[in-house]
Amino acid sequence: MSIVIDLIQAGWNGLLEYLSAHVITCLVPALFIAGAIAAFVSQAAILKYFGPKADKLLSYSVASVSGTVLAVCSCTVLPLFAGIFKRGAGLGPAIAFLFSGPAINTLAIVYSAKLLGYDIGIARIIGAIIFSVVIGLIMAFIYRKDKSESNTDVFANLETDPNSKSIWQQVAFIGTLIGILVFAASKNWIVMALFFVVLAIILWRWFKKDEIVQWLKETLHFTRLIIPWLLLGVFIAGILTYLIPQSIVADYVGGNTITGNFIASIFGAFMYFATLTEVPIIKAFLDLGMGKGPALALLLAGPALSLPAMFTLSRIMGIKKTLTYVGLIVIMATITGYIFGFIAD
Repeated sequence: MSIVIDLIQAGWNGLLEYLSAHVITCLVPALFIAGAIAAFVSQAAILKYFGPKADKLLSYSVASVSGTVLAVCSCTVLPLFAGIFKRGAGLGPAIAFLFSGPAINTLAIVYSAKLLGYDIGIARIIGAIIFSVVIGLIMAFIYRKDKSESNTDVFANLETDPNSKSIWQQVAFIGTLIGILVFAASKNWIVMALFFVVLAIILWRWFKKDEIVQWLKETLHFTRLIIPWLLLGVFIAGILTYLIPQSIVADYVGGNTITGNFIASIFGAFMYFATLTEVPIIKAFLDLGMGKGPALALLLAGPALSLPAMFTLSRIMGIKKTLTYVGLIVIMATITGYIFGFIAD
């Protein structure tokens, strides 16, 4: 009975930590950004850069480096992914954005290089960019028929987009919301407050009451879609953290073997890492004897995936696509970590 209580307490502690340290500063702004994208961003604009018929070089280039301007984790990026996916983005570029968002944000890259070494930091950013493009292309190829059919109505309605704003209004509005997200995540409250002032002016000058209501309705839709599954996943991740001591994990990934890299990839895929928290955890693993190859595998799989993210993604794009996405990340992280381990050692 005491074990059950301990497990519930571990899950509850993980949930409380997530709610207190992460939801207000990261997830809430991300939900409002997703609502804004769904309500106001022109479908034509989305399809121009991320649509199935968009220029591949342009769409994947933009998607693969999009994470450099966002300090988001695997869960915070989900509302943003859901927003552009709902507006008709092609599966490939949307997946590239989904992986890139948490994998190569600027803060994480700099922190990784400083704490773990420049070799791992550079390998992380190169690997993340390549991963986002390759995984996006593979997903788009595998599910090309599904996406072309599901986007029929989107292309048919491109000419009638009554709720869209001008391109510079969209950029200013979404950019202001992203500014709030970035500076809230970094806890720079003064700059964040300035962005709130700008947001208030934008809403006052450019938006009617019914448009603001529509924005809030879209935000509420994403909240209902994402939050319940996200919190369930965080609770389960807290239980897993209690059940799997870090020292045991380190024992299994102490060398540069395929098995060690695979275990690191699986561990990273299922565990939840808030923005930047993966770096000190991996540093602790390295101090316990983890090889550099498994460390990179964990760095590539960990921020991009988590059990909460898997739960939520299955609701957004279906179980089959989610399992394919997870499998591709684990396989590529395992191989990349194994190769890097030989180079680094």
